[in-house]
Amino acid sequence: MKEFDYSRIDELLHNPIRLAIVTALSQVEEGDFKWLKQLTQTTDGNLATHLRKLEDRGYISVQKTFVGRRPASFYRLTDKGHEAFLGYLATLKTYLESVYSQKE
Repeated sequence: MKEFDYSRIDELLHNPIRLAIVTALSQVEEGDFKWLKQLTQTTDGNLATHLRKLEDRGYISVQKTFVGRRPASFYRLTDKGHEAFLGYLATLKTYLESVYSQKE
């Protein structure tokens, strides 16, 4: 296997829950907290922590509003987040290609 630079992997996106969030948001215009919670099968607090980390990095944006009298949060993947996600996928592809090219 060719030497692979592991520092190229975006550690923020390498977490399974954050990767699931970004992957899901890459497929829709926006998603609400309830949908993301159901998708990730995690607790409110755990999901909120992962969302905050993605928001702090600028990968997602949040719009807090009310639906009726209930608070609601809607999340979108930002351009920066989309670029980071595509870069993450490209890095993994490069790694996998280097592993499998050695088997041939």
